[in-house]
Amino acid sequence: MINILIVGAGRGGTALLKAFQDLAKVQVIGIVDIEASAPGLALGRELGIATGVQFADFLDEQVDVVIEATGDPGVNRLINELKGKHTTLVPGAIASLMMHLMLEKEALIHQLKVSRSELDIVLNSTHDAMIAINAEGVIALYNTAAERLTGIPAQAMIGRMASEAVPNSRLHVVLQSGEPELNQLQQFGKSRIITNRVPVRDETGQVVGAVAVFRDITEVQQLAEEVTNLKEIQELLQAIINSTQDAISVVDAEGRGIMINPAYTRLTGLTEGDIIGKPAEADIAEGESMHMKVLTTRKPVRGVGLKVGAKKREVLVNVAPIEVDGVLKGSVGIIHDISEIKKLTDELNQAKQLIRKLEAKYTFDDIIGTSNEMVMAIEQAHKAAQTPATVLLRGESGTGKELFAHAIHNDSERKYNQFIRVNCAAISESLLESELFGYEEGAFTGAKRGGKKGLFEEASGGTIFLDEIGELSMSMQAKILRVLQEKEILRVGGAKATTVDVRVIAATNVNLERAMQQGQFREDLYYRLNVLPIIIPPLRIRKVDLAAFAQRLIQKYNQEYGRSVERISPQTLLKMQNYSWPGNVRELENAIGRAMINMRFAETVIEPYHLILPGENPGQNLVGGTATERGAEQSPPAEAGEVRPLDEVVGEAERLHIERALGQTKGNKTEAAKLLGIAVRSLYYKLDKYGLQ
Repeated sequence: MINILIVGAGRGGTALLKAFQDLAKVQVIGIVDIEASAPGLALGRELGIATGVQFADFLDEQVDVVIEATGDPGVNRLINELKGKHTTLVPGAIASLMMHLMLEKEALIHQLKVSRSELDIVLNSTHDAMIAINAEGVIALYNTAAERLTGIPAQAMIGRMASEAVPNSRLHVVLQSGEPELNQLQQFGKSRIITNRVPVRDETGQVVGAVAVFRDITEVQQLAEEVTNLKEIQELLQAIINSTQDAISVVDAEGRGIMINPAYTRLTGLTEGDIIGKPAEADIAEGESMHMKVLTTRKPVRGVGLKVGAKKREVLVNVAPIEVDGVLKGSVGIIHDISEIKKLTDELNQAKQLIRKLEAKYTFDDIIGTSNEMVMAIEQAHKAAQTPATVLLRGESGTGKELFAHAIHNDSERKYNQFIRVNCAAISESLLESELFGYEEGAFTGAKRGGKKGLFEEASGGTIFLDEIGELSMSMQAKILRVLQEKEILRVGGAKATTVDVRVIAATNVNLERAMQQGQFREDLYYRLNVLPIIIPPLRIRKVDLAAFAQRLIQKYNQEYGRSVERISPQTLLKMQNYSWPGNVRELENAIGRAMINMRFAETVIEPYHLILPGENPGQNLVGGTATERGAEQSPPAEAGEVRPLDEVVGEAERLHIERALGQTKGNKTEAAKLLGIAVRSLYYKLDKYGLQ
């Protein structure tokens, strides 16, 4: 064993110390440096080697070699003077050379490790399984794909003879013959594989190993089956298209014809030679190509009349875009003879009456009103529809604020875009923000992968209707204000703002001015919303519309209930006019519907005893009642005393009506809110207002 003392614990001394640790017959007994913070001293202490600042303390008979790694000639001379005769001094120049060689060795070893790591990554990332053997037939390479295919880990295979470890292996045969074996079928457990086996030669041409690359052909067979299935599906679709009686025309994303069926030729007189590869306008005699319109707007069109072919055949077309994974591939048109127009129109009108549209479904034609207040509100709404400004609809619950919002959207330039309705009071505050503004992936537990668009983004280009906006918390009011001011939203958990082009229509039955005074509504948001205020009058001050309302509701409920009621009697109308209708149109709907249910199927006129109003005993009005004979008109209760303010009277009626609803639902506030036709949050507000908590 050779005992070594290293003088100098800098970069060179540290490198020497590291190198000597790997040598079995060399022992470093100490390392010294005048700098106590030298890195070599710290490494020496970590390795349990003696350290110091004076090399003279270590010069005794135990030291065989002193390596001077400081590069200082003075240190070299001093060591030479003090060392014993049995101690060998390695000067700084030689130590530097040793250090340089050792650093090169470390660099080469590191490079080899990196190269081996890169090679392992390449071999393990390939889809093909690989097994390689050395000149002795021992497995030296077994990549991840081979592990996956065989189900055996590489640790259990490397180092074993391939002829014993791998079933049906012929690598040892290739190793002996030096001849490759290509595209060989082989049974490998339960799988069938295709394998290529080739010899590995050195620079002299000698065979030093062999490698096999193989793949499970099950995937190839599956792909072949999928191709066969696709061909069968294509032939099936082609047969269906050719056998249908509807004429079909298909164009690609550029608007050039790619398919027609025999029914199309029979209807238009145009053959494949006239259409395939030609512009979409090739078959149009009169009118605009709906294919090109659909390709431009990416929206379907229905029931458009055109004239096609040389004979200018009148047809009705329905055209829809063809999208695959969100990419526009073309459009398909279904063409009908004009003789079917009446039938289609009747079916369409019937569908419009029965189907509830997902978009805005009401227009100004659906709004009933001849009173001065209502006419003024409708005129204001018409003007508001022609501008992009924010609209604030104000009025009591049940006056028809949502009806106005629909009509304004359908009368505006945005009518072909989204109309989204949001009841701000019906959604909890924690959920409302993510619903309105969307969220990024990982914003909270349960967030969808990829995030989600908010309702403001969905409504971009269209209109968003914020009902019950007076019920928003102060924090949500600030976020809504940002949308109105900056025209941009920030998703929950996001850092980048998104610009939105959305028209806001808000509605509330809350006294916003009073709410501002009480600190419950932001003043700046109020002025942003109150650009175009429209006040919708309650039913009690426009009772001239009661007859028209009643007739419209009779038509509606005749369809829903299967009745044949024709009208409402003058006595019943007088009874309705003597009632204040605190629930407005919504309460009127309930009253008319309830009256029609109380009627016999043979009755066609709503009489006073059919109409049950709050405060009346339903048993008195029913047929066979004990207190009121059938046909007797119910007179409104006489009122005595001084005339009180209208707000006070309405408030008292509202309180009594809420108490009645709570009594009917046995205190269940959710069910009571449903009966009253208001949000649960609004009910709690009114309970607090009237001291009914």
